[in-house]
Order: sequence, then C-alpha cells, then structure tokens
Amino acid sequence: MNLRENVRLAPYTTLQLGGPARYFVECASESEVRAALAHARERGLAVFVLGGGSNVVFGDAGFPGVVLRVAIGGIAFRGGDGGGAPEIEAGAGADWDTLVRGAVERGWTGVECLSGIPGTVGGTPIQNVGAYGQEVAETLVRVTCLDRATLERRTFSAAECEFGYRDSRFKRRDRGRYVVLDVTLRLERDTPPRVRYPELRDAIARAGSLDAAAPAGAVRLVRQMVLALRRAKSMVLDPADPNARSAGSFFMNPVLTAAAFAELERHWQRAGGTSAIPSFPAGAAVKVPAAWLVEHAGFSKGYRRGGAGVSARHALALVNLGGTSAELLELAQAIQVGVEQRFGVRLECEPEVVR
Repeated sequence: MNLRENVRLAPYTTLQLGGPARYFVECASESEVRAALAHARERGLAVFVLGGGSNVVFGDAGFPGVVLRVAIGGIAFRGGDGGGAPEIEAGAGADWDTLVRGAVERGWTGVECLSGIPGTVGGTPIQNVGAYGQEVAETLVRVTCLDRATLERRTFSAAECEFGYRDSRFKRRDRGRYVVLDVTLRLERDTPPRVRYPELRDAIARAGSLDAAAPAGAVRLVRQMVLALRRAKSMVLDPADPNARSAGSFFMNPVLTAAAFAELERHWQRAGGTSAIPSFPAGAAVKVPAAWLVEHAGFSKGYRRGGAGVSARHALALVNLGGTSAELLELAQAIQVGVEQRFGVRLECEPEVVR
C-alpha cells in the first residue's frame, strides 16, 4: 500500500479544484482497498472514496483524512458469439466511456446514450448515471462492494440497489457504507437502440434514419450523435476547452408533483412569463429542466462571478475559471437562492461536496 502525504486533489478532479489530502492512496485490488480501510480505522482517520473525480467538489482546505482512489481496472465482454444476452463485467476503476465504446463496437445496445460521460465505472451505480433518456439501472445486473465497517464483500442485485432518478441506496440509507469493487451489466444484441430523448431523436433525424440501418450500425450512430451533442455543450473532457473544466451538470432536474408543477406555472405567470415551461413526464410526476430554471432566474450561459461561472455552452455546468472551490460553491448557492426566489423550487446539487 503506497500511502502518500499531502497530495493535491485538484489534478484528480474534472473541476481542477481542491486542496491537499492529508493522506492519499490508490488501490488497484480488493486486498489493497481492504488494507487501506483497515489502516485508516486503526488510526481513527476519516476516509473519502474517490473514483474519476467527475462528480465531486473538494474544499480549498483539502481533506484531513485518507482519500482512497479506487483504481481496480479490467473490462470483460462476454457472450457476444453464443446464445443469451451479452454481459460486461468491469472493475470499479475502469474508465466508463471505454466500456461504452467497447459495447457499441460489438453492436450491443443498452448504454450507447451514456457515451462520453466522464468518470469511472464504480460511480455509475451510486449515482444511477443517466443521460439522453437512458440510465445505468436499465442494464445493471449486480454490483459487488466491500462493506467499510466489516471489510466483507457483498453483492447487490439491481432491485436491491433501490434505484431512482440519479439516486440509489448508496446515496441514501447506505451512504458512505460501501466501496464499489466491480459492476456487471447485461445488454442486448441484434436489437435496435431505443431513442427516447427528443433532442437526441432530432439530431439523429438530421443525420439519417435509424430504421434504414442494421442494429449494429444504428447503435454506432446513436453514440456518434450523443458525443456530438455533448461536445457542443462542453460535456466531454477536453483540456483545451475552458468550459469543460466542470463537474458536468451541477444541478438535478426537479421532479415535481402535478400540484407543485401547477404552482411553478403560477409563479412564472405572476412574474410575467407567457411561454410554456418545458417539462417531461416522470411517471405520475413532472420533470422540469433545471437549465431552463437557471437561465430564467437570471444566470445565463457565460455568467461569471469571480473565478467561477456558468458554462458558455450549458447553463447546468458550473465551471472553474481560475478561481477557488469557495467561489464555485458561492455561485452554486446564489443560483439555488435565485431559482427558489423566482420559482419556489429548490435545486438539488448533483456533485458531492467534500470539505
């Protein structure tokens, strides 16, 4: 176990923000994760588990305990030539988009709309990562974890993960209890991709028709269009793009009851709004684009406050413009207050804030 001291955390995050970790260790195996957790427990040190750093904001003071970066790699693609549905088993530290690319290259469907999402495999079941109408919950078979209290392995089925919109048991009642070791997904073969998201559907229609393509070609076209849409919003990692120095979408889309959505419409009309509020069905509830709320509360694309700002390409992404974590979080709070005052809706932050 290579335990290092006073390691800057900024280079390990997509925001490029954060002070030093008192201790930092990268674990490439289950045994190394277990040893690091035991070491921290013996010394009474707090532990933060880090993956790809794409959904976290470290404070400027850093972290006073052990930052454990999970680096368990390996991606196995199985079942592509025989009967049954193909499966992918991947270590928690494997790059997520490498997994997606491998599935698409084989013509497998189920994760193509999740192309270009930064980060590692281990974070996907915790967040129930989703984009363009697709979620990890739809394909996940099981996730293997290490219990931080007992140091024992435990495997959860998809049903046991208690998935919801950008949510799982690992974010709620078991928050901080488990370290993800590996994930298994079950995809489909020779099946046309399902395109549910209007923006993606429109982009595909402009490029050509999915109906005219074989399933393998269709899934490749979906990935291509998703990557193009994400690049246009600076939602893929690109060191040359200042708008990409973000944590992706900083706020979750509010899911409102019918009554709460009606109240939102009244807020909008009383403020002089005449256009319809964009919305999407979410079961019996209504999902409202957080980006629309942010912009109509006065925080337009390119808005800047000190060393932080709203991306010039996407109103949901807060970007580091050479500032500090404190400045970024102050901007996030200002946006939350502004949206709540204007619309009566409190936006929930998507990244984990660690101070």
